[in-house]
Amino acid sequence: MHELIKGANVSLPSLSPDIGSVIVSLSWTSAEGDGDADVSVLLLDANGKVRSEEDFFFYNNQASPDGTVQLLGKTPTGSGSEDRINLDLAVMPGEVERIVVAASRYRGARFGDLDDLRVTLADSAGESIIGFSITDATVESAFLFAELYRRGEEWKFRAVGQGYETGLVGLATDFGIDVDDAEEPDEQAASSEAASQVLEPRATAAPPVPEAPVPVPVVASEAPVSSRRPRTAKKKVILPKAAKKTLAENDAWRTARLFPASSLKSDHEREVRATSILLSVMAQVPEFGRRLTAAFGAPAGRMETFTEVSLPHGDAPKRPDGVIRVERAGKLWTALVEAKTNGNSLKGEQVQDYMDIAAKRGYEAVITLSNDVALEGSPLVSVKIDGRRKNKVALWHLSWAEVTYQAQILIRHEGVGNAAHAWLLQELLHYLQHENSGCHGFQNMGPAWVPVRNGIDAETLCQGDPRAVEVVESWERLIRQVCLRLGGEAGEKVLPVQRAKRGSDPQSRRAALADGLCEDGRLHAEIRIDSTIGILAITADLRTSKLRTSIDIPAPEQGYPLSWAKRLVRQLSEAPADLHVETLVASQSGGPRGTLEKLRPEPGDLLPKDGSPITGFRLSLLKSTGSTRGNAESGFIRSVDNAVDRFHTSVIAHLERRPARRE
Repeated sequence: MHELIKGANVSLPSLSPDIGSVIVSLSWTSAEGDGDADVSVLLLDANGKVRSEEDFFFYNNQASPDGTVQLLGKTPTGSGSEDRINLDLAVMPGEVERIVVAASRYRGARFGDLDDLRVTLADSAGESIIGFSITDATVESAFLFAELYRRGEEWKFRAVGQGYETGLVGLATDFGIDVDDAEEPDEQAASSEAASQVLEPRATAAPPVPEAPVPVPVVASEAPVSSRRPRTAKKKVILPKAAKKTLAENDAWRTARLFPASSLKSDHEREVRATSILLSVMAQVPEFGRRLTAAFGAPAGRMETFTEVSLPHGDAPKRPDGVIRVERAGKLWTALVEAKTNGNSLKGEQVQDYMDIAAKRGYEAVITLSNDVALEGSPLVSVKIDGRRKNKVALWHLSWAEVTYQAQILIRHEGVGNAAHAWLLQELLHYLQHENSGCHGFQNMGPAWVPVRNGIDAETLCQGDPRAVEVVESWERLIRQVCLRLGGEAGEKVLPVQRAKRGSDPQSRRAALADGLCEDGRLHAEIRIDSTIGILAITADLRTSKLRTSIDIPAPEQGYPLSWAKRLVRQLSEAPADLHVETLVASQSGGPRGTLEKLRPEPGDLLPKDGSPITGFRLSLLKSTGSTRGNAESGFIRSVDNAVDRFHTSVIAHLERRPARRE
């Protein structure tokens, strides 16, 4: 990888021939685990300004109509999360001279509180070719990480590292976006206005960027920070969550489905049908097909998909489950697809054959699709790549849980172009969630699960046992899937929390967690839900077969402790009676605690008798876990899913929401 220093630039064609479509990734780590930021992209003309508000892409405007810019969202990594952007440089409009890649924090947070600020650029084969680390962040609430710009017929990359103390609004204003700085309307007015308010471009000019590297200072401004976040208009179809009243005479009448799943019997039939259905919908719903393939370096263009294609290979032809082809500007991008359903695992030899076929035929990628979840540093299959071959083939993995998540986000939260596309996605979603489809996501804790549990029960599991690392990896896969499922239902960013220290790597972190599992018999994870104050914690005690879900919420900044306690109990009026509530105090000793059933008539019992200052409240639920490996009702995985669902719907959903983002 070519490492750049601040202000340096490099030609993309000099580093890779596969730069027609690139992936730009922004990443950071947080020792506290709650650090987050939002990425944004601006397309600028020769004057250094946006052509219109449609050239500004951020959390409320994530893709261009022509597909040349696609914000792919956050992806968990071994040390935190990574925000990825797909840029189709080969067909970027000619009047776009610069592409600015930035990020912003909100609610008063600063980039100086984050570690390992970094931007990387990968070519269409998935190989990272450029890296740039920012080491001087302090009080900035927005950062211009890098920019891509034209010089003649080629694209170049510049490491910028310019900070703004005025947040996303200050950054956007510098590039020609006019943001209404009126006071924030009340919540009802804001929600109704969100569908109509747009950003207006500013017609001021800026000098062109010089070719030579230049130092870029931090922009400090005394201007007041705007309280209004920019919004863009959306005219898309979103299916209502509540179904229309049925015309059926009774519950025995079943709705006719486009993709019936009730008659599926064999694993082969499930794989063939699931692959064909998915690829067909991808080709017919451009937003959905683009969403899935952009992360794999595919260009934006006309997509066709195929199944059961026979390709020559040695003595006998091979038949991948599917082929995806995208045409853009007279060029083809091709990916072979190998799919598995139920608990069936990917076979390394089979995937290797497809990698070899793709390399010989000049194809760009092989995509594996299964219920498993890929982790950094722990590949699902190992393949060998012949470095002598001119054509590079990227190996990507997609889980069925992620397919379901993307379908939910589009039809229930972001919207698609027309009603027919929304209906197609709804039918696909119904199929994926049917019990016979075999596309239910991560289902098995692996072969090490039973021996590790037995070792914990018998107190014979020793630190350094590699089987404990395998269980920690399976636990991490399960938590990532929980985040996808919860995020798809809620339409929010839901990510696992990694309290990573600067310079830490995934393998050492998992080894340390495995040693902790051997010592105390517990698996622990944390989840951050975008609109929730506090972090959802999940602890599985394998010695007692108990599962705890909990959240710590901070005490209000104003008011009296008794008012806090009464207000909290009122918010939890629909919560289970067995919910445990504990008062968090500044001293080392624990505060008062009790079940919600006992606290409802006497909220004052939550106040410390000695008058210790209250720092917050901890809410928690306990349940028994299953012990089987599979997807039975009593299974461990099902227990975790049910526990998180119960805690989110009955407790978290009724708590005060985190304030809206303010720049």
